Amino acid sequence: MSLEALPIIDASLGYDPHFLTVAQADTLLEQWLEELEWRHDEIRVYGKAHLMPRLHCYQSEQNLSYQYSNLTLQPQPYHPRVLQLKRYLEAVTGCRFNAVLINLYRDGLDKMGWHSDDEAELGSQPNIASISLGAQRCFKLRHKQKSVADIAIELPHGSLLLMGGDMQAHWQHSLPARKKILQPRINLTFRYLYTNN
Repeated sequence: MSLEALPIIDASLGYDPHFLTVAQADTLLEQWLEELEWRHDEIRVYGKAHLMPRLHCYQSEQNLSYQYSNLTLQPQPYHPRVLQLKRYLEAVTGCRFNAVLINLYRDGLDKMGWHSDDEAELGSQPNIASISLGAQRCFKLRHKQKSVADIAIELPHGSLLLMGGDMQAHWQHSLPARKKILQPRINLTFRYLYTNN
């Protein structure tokens, strides 16, 4: 299996809309909606506390804490099917991963604002593999130089998007709200953390 290389400057972007079969994706979505330990944390935006517009959980087989949006997450152990998916993903992509952040967008009102995954523990050129389950959502990318055109990618049920190279240094990404979407979406972002803790 090979990923389609999408055209993009200052980064690499691989895409497979059918990384998982519909049956595989259906099974994982149903199981994880019920079995994962979802958190609903507060974050501070411009000095004000808000509940995150999504639920999340963080998993690793190592004691790797992860900090973002003024949160420090301690890992839960991998769910067995998450670990199985990680190993398959590593075999397909040739990348190594040791942690996964999993977001649950309960419906189209849940969203993710503009940001880069540029935390120091991810290194300078992180590979971040994003697997989508459930409702198809639009993933947006914008270059930090405003003259470069934005990119929008529809991420269907069972798809894989692999961000690499200098993506996090030069681009931001977001998942905007879509009020007409009523179904949930689970998104797993596998990553490799370089840390001493």
